[in-house]
Amino acid sequence: MGIREGFRRLHDGGVFIMPNAWDVGSALLLEQLGFPALATTSSGHAGSLGRRDQQVARDELLGHVEAVTSAVAVPVNVDSETCFPHEAGGISRTVELMAQAGAAGCSIEDYEPGIGVLPADVATDRVEEAAAAAAQHGLVLTARAENHLYGIDDLDDTVERLISYRDAGAEVLYAPGLTSLGDIERVVKAVDRPVNVLAMAGVPVVSELAAAGVRRVSTGGSLAWVSYGALVSAARELLATGTTSYLAEALPPAERDAAFTSADARDVGAGPDPVSRRGASRP
Repeated sequence: MGIREGFRRLHDGGVFIMPNAWDVGSALLLEQLGFPALATTSSGHAGSLGRRDQQVARDELLGHVEAVTSAVAVPVNVDSETCFPHEAGGISRTVELMAQAGAAGCSIEDYEPGIGVLPADVATDRVEEAAAAAAQHGLVLTARAENHLYGIDDLDDTVERLISYRDAGAEVLYAPGLTSLGDIERVVKAVDRPVNVLAMAGVPVVSELAAAGVRRVSTGGSLAWVSYGALVSAARELLATGTTSYLAEALPPAERDAAFTSADARDVGAGPDPVSRRGASRP
């Protein structure tokens, strides 16, 4: 079974957790812990470049995706924001390039900086274009309704959007920002497709989400920002007191080496061209 088909089958039943890595090191550590799939995070990746979310160019994202998919053996789902509709070739070309970079899936959202949440018909047309390209290349497409991340707490509109995106060809539906179990259950029943839920403050525990029929749980940029928070806290201690009690929370070398040695082994003798190790060679 190819890695993309394996990723699709993860959505067939039960629930799985798909944490979002922000660089190769975090991806390797998460893979070592045993997660069956990983995702990228637009905000975490932007943070690794010293930028705010939604300030990364398509070529930069593609390089990031190829680096991550080349390093790990599990499927990787790409947080591809709007799928860069204004870049050369538009959404279809972006999905094709994600496939070439080794992605097993990608997402498209209905929010655009400078515009806000898009009209439903415009967003649905974009999902339809992305879904056609994803089907051509074997990627699992996730369509996102962004209302609840941007202060639009209109569940009726969210459900209508997700149904429209489903009908346009999206295989997974996602409304990040929902925290009420009742709201999540309503979405699951309404769309009758695999639903992704964002793990955030106030979200029910995974066992409750599973009982509600949720298929996938992701973390967005939260793991990256927890890590950056630990960095700032440790550095403040060192700056203020000169002490190093923060070292008690450091990753044990054995865990680090267990994750990173496997990557070293894959790199040995690979030569300058990583194509043979890319996710794109494992469709």
